[in-house]
Amino acid sequence: MQNQMGLFDSETPKAVKSETISSKSPLAYRIRPNSIEDYFGQEEVFKRYPRLKDGHFQNLILWGPPGVGKTTLAQIIANKSGKELYRFNAVLGGVADLKKLISSAMEMKEKHAIESIIFIDEIHRFNKAQQDALLPYVEKGDFGLIGATTENPRSSINRALLSRVGIVELKALTQENIKSILERALEKLSIKVSEEVLDFISDHSSGDARRALNMLEIVEKEYALSGEEMAFDQLKAQILENARNYDRNQDRHYDVISAFIKSMRGSDPDAAITWLAVMLDGGEDPVFIARRLVIFASEDVGNADPSALPLAVAALSAVQSIGMPEARINLAQAVTYLAATVKSNAAYQAIGSAMSWVTEQSTVEVPDHLKNFPPQGSKKYLYPHSYEGHFVPQDYVKTKDKQVFYEPTEIGREKNIRERLKGLWPDRY
Repeated sequence: MQNQMGLFDSETPKAVKSETISSKSPLAYRIRPNSIEDYFGQEEVFKRYPRLKDGHFQNLILWGPPGVGKTTLAQIIANKSGKELYRFNAVLGGVADLKKLISSAMEMKEKHAIESIIFIDEIHRFNKAQQDALLPYVEKGDFGLIGATTENPRSSINRALLSRVGIVELKALTQENIKSILERALEKLSIKVSEEVLDFISDHSSGDARRALNMLEIVEKEYALSGEEMAFDQLKAQILENARNYDRNQDRHYDVISAFIKSMRGSDPDAAITWLAVMLDGGEDPVFIARRLVIFASEDVGNADPSALPLAVAALSAVQSIGMPEARINLAQAVTYLAATVKSNAAYQAIGSAMSWVTEQSTVEVPDHLKNFPPQGSKKYLYPHSYEGHFVPQDYVKTKDKQVFYEPTEIGREKNIRERLKGLWPDRY
C-alpha cells in the first residue's frame, strides 16, 4: 500500500488514496518492479546490506544519480516489510505538510497497529526546520525513514539527522543493466525491437533507467499507432535531440568549462571548438563564455601574443551586441585563435608573485623622487624621454632587494620583450 503527500493535495494525508497505475502513466512508472528479482543493477548493495532483501533496515538515506532506482528500492523494502509507505516530496511540501503526514503515520500505528515508512524524495532540499521536525520521531522509532538524494548526504544533511540514519550509495547503471531493464519492459509490453535499438538506447541513457524507459516509450507509442516498429533513423534523431545532458549551475557546467579552458591552454583548437559547441547546445550564456576568453587571453596567452587580449575583448563586445545564434561565429573565431596561438602565463605568474610578496610586507613606501609632490631636497626624478633610447636607470621601488616578478618567456612576441629587458636591466634578466 502506498500513500503520497505533496504541497498541492487538497485532503489531509490520512485521507489520501493509494496511487493507481493508469495505462496513460509514463512507462517508467507502469513497469516499476515490485520485487528484488526484477530490480537490476544494484547487486552490490544487497551484498553489503543483505537484510534489505527481507525488508529489515535501519533508517536510510539512499544516495545516487537520477534514475538508478532509489524510489523503487524504497517501495520494494516497504513491500517486503509489510509496512505502509507514505511518500513526500521535499520540494513540494513544507513543515506543516510533513507534520500532517507524520500524524497520519502515527494514527495508522496507534489505531490499526500498522507500521509505516515515510519516504522523502529529494531530502537534501529540506531546510533545518524540516530536518529537525523528523528528529524526535526517528529517535523513538515511530516510523521508518527512507530519504532519497542525488547529493552527498554527508554535506547536504545536518549532523543530527545524519547520526540517526545509514547511508546507502547506489551507483549509475551499466549498459548491461539498462538493457536488462529494457528487455523486461518489452516482455511486459509484448512488443519486440531490434538489438540495434536496444543497444542505442542503452548507450545513450547515461546510466539512467528512467531516461532509457522514456526513450523506449517513443517506440511503444509508435507501435500502438501503426502496429510497426519505428524506423531506427527516426528513433535515433528523437533520442539524440533529448539525450544530451547539460546544466548551468551544477557539476557538468564546471566540468565542461574546465575542459574548454584546458583544451585552449593545450593548443587544441578542435577540442576547444567541440566544448564550445557543447556549451552552446546546452544553452550556456554566450556572454559568460566570452568573458572567460578575455581572462584566458591574459592568463594563458599574455605577452607571447599581445593581440590576443584585444581580440577577446572584441569578441565579448560582439557577443553582447549581436546575441545568439550569430554570436557563435564571433566565439568560434576567438576560440580557434586563442587555442592555436603561442602561450605564456608569465604575466599571470607575475601578478600572483607580486601580490604574495606585498602581503608579506609592511606598507610599501613610494620613493621620494616618484611622488606626485616630491619633498624639497629629494633626489630628482629622471624623465626617460630626455635620454637616449628613452631610458635611464633609476629606482622605481623602495626595497632592500630588487624583486623580479615578471619573467618573460622565449615564446612569440615575449621573446623580444625579454631581450629588451635584458638589455635595460642586465642584473635581473
